[in-house]
Amino acid sequence: MRNYNTLLKEIMENGTDRKGRNGDTRGLFTKQLRFKMDKGFPATTTKKLAFRTVAAELLCFINGISDNKIFNRLGCHIWDANAKAPYWKPKAKFEGDLGRIYGVQWREWHAPDGQKIDQLKNAIEQLKKDPHGRRIIVSAWNPGELEQMALPPCHALYQFYSANGKLSLHMFQRSCDMFLGVPFNISSYALLLHIIAQIVGQTPDELILTLGDAHIYNDHFDAVKEQLAREPFPLPKLWLNPEIKSLEDLVVEKFQEPDDVYKIVKLENYQCHPAIKAKMAV
Repeated sequence: MRNYNTLLKEIMENGTDRKGRNGDTRGLFTKQLRFKMDKGFPATTTKKLAFRTVAAELLCFINGISDNKIFNRLGCHIWDANAKAPYWKPKAKFEGDLGRIYGVQWREWHAPDGQKIDQLKNAIEQLKKDPHGRRIIVSAWNPGELEQMALPPCHALYQFYSANGKLSLHMFQRSCDMFLGVPFNISSYALLLHIIAQIVGQTPDELILTLGDAHIYNDHFDAVKEQLAREPFPLPKLWLNPEIKSLEDLVVEKFQEPDDVYKIVKLENYQCHPAIKAKMAV
């Protein structure tokens, strides 16, 4: 994760100050981070990562969940503010409705002819039948349904790449909250890579993130400086339940309590500095 810390430093020193929709930021345009999975699981060690929350949110995405009450049931509360946002609340169909967010697009994309497309399932089938295909892409950015989402997707799409029995994942993120959001996104997509690799019988290889608007909120400057003053620890290892062989093994009904997430995934030997609190911009 030293490359992540290096990018934080570069933004602080060379970024451009801009006024945004939800606060002033300092940022750079189009940066890339790469992580080899055999070097350890990319979890931040210069501050504590809420890994159970990462896994819970991803589990909800994989299941195509749009009900924030299910996110909450698994101990994930990062969508609470969006569910109650003044922009969204009048549009919500029920209390806790998040609309057609990430996982809904992954699992039930609406085609013009009325067909419902399960992009994630299709990607897995392609990886099994034609792993060298160049169209193994899952998109959450659906221009026709952005107004039906509590938050338009920040991490917009991802592509799988298979070579020599090793699987890599490249994700493009349009808007990148470098202090709060990006460490979460790195771990989430690294976990997704491990899960899909296991399902299709490949070895997880490399995670690549292309970051569009990579920014630090001015309100987070002191927190970033504190984080950069800390020395990183070695990366942890990921334990993924070997019994996970399909998406059906991850159905959300199997997980009724937050700690149920640990039945499928855990971080081993995770050393980290204490958490650094900062307010999320909505």
